[in-house]
Order: sequence, then structure tokens, then C-alpha cells
Amino acid sequence: MTPVALRMSGVSKRFGPVRALRDVTVEFRAGEITALMGENGAGKSTLLKVLVAALPVDSGSVELDGSAVRFADPTASRAAGVRVVAQEPEIIPHVSVAENIFVGALPSRRRLFRRAELVARAGELIVRHGFGQVLDPETLGSKLTPAQRQLVEILRALTDQPRVIAFDEPTSSLSDTEVDLLFALIRRLREQGVAVIYVSHRIKEVFALADRVAVLRDGSHVGTRPAAELSEAELIRMMVGRDLASLFHDEVPRPEPGEVVLEVHSLSSADVRDVSFQVRAGEIVALAGLVGAGRSELVRALVGAEPVTGGSIVFQGIGRRFGSPRDAVRAGIGLAPEERKAEALFLQRSVRENTAAAIYDQLRRGRVISRRRERATVARFLERLRVRTPGMEYPVSNLSGGNQQKVVLARWLARNPALLILDEPTRGVDVGAKSEIYAIIHELAGAGIAILMVSSELPEVLGLADRIIVMQNGRITGELPRATATEEAVLALAMADDLSTLLTQ
Repeated sequence: MTPVALRMSGVSKRFGPVRALRDVTVEFRAGEITALMGENGAGKSTLLKVLVAALPVDSGSVELDGSAVRFADPTASRAAGVRVVAQEPEIIPHVSVAENIFVGALPSRRRLFRRAELVARAGELIVRHGFGQVLDPETLGSKLTPAQRQLVEILRALTDQPRVIAFDEPTSSLSDTEVDLLFALIRRLREQGVAVIYVSHRIKEVFALADRVAVLRDGSHVGTRPAAELSEAELIRMMVGRDLASLFHDEVPRPEPGEVVLEVHSLSSADVRDVSFQVRAGEIVALAGLVGAGRSELVRALVGAEPVTGGSIVFQGIGRRFGSPRDAVRAGIGLAPEERKAEALFLQRSVRENTAAAIYDQLRRGRVISRRRERATVARFLERLRVRTPGMEYPVSNLSGGNQQKVVLARWLARNPALLILDEPTRGVDVGAKSEIYAIIHELAGAGIAILMVSSELPEVLGLADRIIVMQNGRITGELPRATATEEAVLALAMADDLSTLLTQ
């Protein structure tokens, strides 16, 4: 039995009437990877914030290596060797990667900043942890991709040897190669005796990485089990309190697809080549493929976010080439983009304002917006989509990922589009919220809305789509009906060019 590095006992935290944590007692052992699981809103992030004194605790205690500690602030927790790698990296845009990594601990002598020493130390840290091909210590923070920003946040936590380190959804923006590098790093930390806390919605990652799994539900600690003794079904049951046998809700019948809503003929753009397909009313069509296949670029070209260089688009029987997403919205198309926080939500605005954002033209009488109609409309769709929020004036930034995505869907449902394009609709969403979003997608298709979906999760594609269109290198390599689609068949089409190259060598 490995020693307990961190013990949190009887931890409770309340936000007004909402009890975020309820008498939570949980242990994290040295030299082990403990996955911290639970639905959005279960209390995982709150527990981590309490741990590093980013939030004051209402009651409870923390022990580090058997000794009671009470950190005054996050700086004190860091000095004690406790780190949290945040899901949303805080990067200073106009300074280098090296300065971002060592922010607050820049090398100096006689008050003179020693830049060469800083760059050398950052470069050594980057190479030591396997990210030498991904990061340059002299790149400006403003030039970093989302994946590089996440890696900088991780390296910032490793500038000196941590005793306890928590990773909060660290792979949400990483490629498969970067995920492999991160997993190798986490396993090295385990071998060095560090207590690793790993928060993720990706169940397959948890089973590939974790020694034990601790589950929170509704702010309470349900239990901690060895990962080897858990099945995926048992873990889901612990997280949501029920079986999810009908996760995709395919037992709910839908009418046969109706008229063709969208026809695409030989469409080309900077990233897409000679693409042709169609989507019918009440049909769910998924665009599948590996990262970089051109799926998101295709939907951006469809709605006018990227210029079309060839081919044609016929929407509701009329030839179209949209000059901007606004034109597409006015024509009857809704788009829920992959990066909902950056591209779909107004994070400093309320749930009401975000939900009504696409229908203000319908709520206006002359130059005046009817607030009564706005509130009535928003309330109706928030209830219909079961958005969990303290109220419609609540900041949308404070909602869980699943409820934020429901707000985006409510916005387009209020607009009543003929075609709804969903780019990674359940990215960063827990399994319980996924099930609810799948139910909403089925409901929309059942109401006759044509759904075009981009997803990187094969079970999601196979469980939801009526037809699957597979892309590679910006072109379509095949189409599969739901009845005959398998993971193997989708992957074979997604790698068709690579396989044919291998076969001819």
C-alpha cells in the first residue's frame, strides 16, 4: 500500500443556495494516478480550487503527507508542492514561452533579468519532458495554438518537483501524438512518487492511465475503486446514478427523412477538394475522419466562413454561395462551432442574452426589442432543453460545459433552422450531459430539422448518424449507411490514402 500524500476530509462548499461540495473525504496516494470523475457540476473543479486555496472552504481539512495544512492562497499551496494544471491556460500573449513557463520566478542577478539563462532553462525543461518538437522557448504567447498553450500550462507546473499535481481535462485540445507524450510524462511522475490527480470526461483515457478512480456525484464522494476492478458500465453508473443502456436514444423512432435540404456539388476551398453530398430533412449525417481531414473546414466553407473556390451549394432548392455566416443564418442555417467558448458564446453575458442572440431581429418592434417576448422565449427553450442554471440572468461562463452547449443549441432551436450544423457537439462534456445532448439531437431530427454533424468520437458517430460520410485530406473517401457501419469500416476509409500508399510500396 503506497502512502497517502494528500487527504481531504469533510470538505464542504456552498455558493448561496447551491451546495457544490458535501462533506467530501477523499485520498490521493503517492506514486499513483487517481482519476477524479463525475458529471459536469459534480464538484471536481470546485474541489481542486479548494485544494489550492483559490476558493475558501466552508468546512473540512487538508492533510499533506500526514500533516494538517491550511493554505492562505494559491502561492502558498504551490510553495508546498501542490499544483493544478488548469483546463483553460492563462497565457501572457506578448511574452515568450520561456517567460510564460517561469512567470513569477524569472532568473535574475542583482535585479538584472538574465534572458539567456531563462531561454536555456526553458529549452532544457521542454526537451526533458518530450515536447522539443512541439514548443520553441522563444515563441510569443500570442502565436501559440490551443495545444501549445496547454503544454505551456503543464510545463509551468513542473518547473520544480511537485508532490501532488492535478491535471484538469489536459487532453481536450491535444493531438493523439501530444496525448501520448503527456501520458508518458504522467507515468514518469508516478514513478517519481508524485501523487497524480487526473480529471477527464474521456473514459477510455481513464482506464488507460489510472490506478484508481474516485467519483463525485452531486458534490458528494460516491467512492474510490481500483481501475482494474471497474468496468465502463459500472463507472458510468457511479457517475450518474443510473444505467445508460440507451445512451444514444436510438430506441426512440423517428420519421423517414424528407426532402433534400442541402445539396453540395464538387465543392472546393483552400482545404477541401471536390466534395459532393446531400442532407435530407429529419436526417442526421455525420462527417467522420481523423484530425486534419478537412471536416471543420468543409462546414466553414458551407456557411461562408471560408471562401469557396469551386462547385455549388443548393439549400432548400436554391443555389447559394454565402458571403458570411450571417447570410447563412438568415437563410435558415444554424452552426454550433467546435470552439464554443471562443466562437459561439458571449462569456461575459447572461444565459438570456446568449440564448436570444440569434433571434433579436424577430423580437424587435421597430427599433425596440420586446423584453417580455425575449424572456418568455428564452424561458421556453431553456426548459425544453433542460438547461441547469440558477436563472436566465446567470453568467453563461459559470455554467458547466454541457449546459453551455445546451444554451448554444437553445439559441438555434429558437431560430428554427432548416439545417443545423454541429461541430463536435459533445466536446468537453460529461457522459450524463452527452446523453441529454443526444436526446436533443434526436428530437430536432424528429421535428424535421436536417442535422450535419462533425465528430471525432466513433461511438458517437455510429450511435447517432443515419449516414456517415468519411473524409481524408480534404476529400470524401466513402459513405456508409448506419446499418453496415463499423469502427473498422470508418477507420479504413479515414486512412484510405495511407493504406493505398502502403500497399503500393
